[in-house]
Amino acid sequence: MTTSGPTLIGSVQRALHLLDAVGSADRPMPAKQLAHAVALPLPTTYHLLRTLVHEGYLRKLADGYVLGSRMEMLGRRDSAQAILSRTRPALRALRDELRCAVYLALYTDGEIKLVDIADGPHMERVDLWVGVHESGHATAFGKCILSGLDRPGREDYLSRHQLANLTPHTVTDRRLLEQRLCTGRPVIDDREEYQLGTACLAVPVRGPGLLGAVAVSLPARRYGKALAGASAISRTAGRVARAITI
Repeated sequence: MTTSGPTLIGSVQRALHLLDAVGSADRPMPAKQLAHAVALPLPTTYHLLRTLVHEGYLRKLADGYVLGSRMEMLGRRDSAQAILSRTRPALRALRDELRCAVYLALYTDGEIKLVDIADGPHMERVDLWVGVHESGHATAFGKCILSGLDRPGREDYLSRHQLANLTPHTVTDRRLLEQRLCTGRPVIDDREEYQLGTACLAVPVRGPGLLGAVAVSLPARRYGKALAGASAISRTAGRVARAITI
């Protein structure tokens, strides 16, 4: 009795071979060169290339084909997923140790981006009803990242984002915010500045070309427990920085 192999779709294989050929080239590749490289008839190559261009996986230039915007998006997504696969174990370990929700934010392309949350069924996470990239002045991880920027970097961010008054405790005065960000404290907090009833604590994540923050959130009444866990948050920030920069 013979065992049959997996059922493969030839047209998909041929399209992937074309993507490989274009992606491995140092310059745009004409259709005839691609047909030769993947051993396909020229009419079949043209048909596949038209489809790949239409779907955004390739782009046609005057002198040949290059990877399209969809492939660039996949590349960025793959990079983000690779970061999460390396950092999530550390975030989950901190979550389990402190029994609270844990957040990882990174400063990317001039914006503060929340890239991961490790929470659980009995761990209250912050209801992020305002986009975090618009409220760096009010969140612990946002202020932590802002404190790690030089003054021109902070001024650039703050010039592009309104200091929205989210709660009665939110700091909306630029000078007062600058004073608080320049204290040099290793741990930054948010005591009901983003959301009433919630306190957060954050520690910076630093490395070559890397600026971010690890934060935890707890009900405001448990703020003391968050402070007691500051050393654990710092250890996790170090683990995350090493995981991202390896």
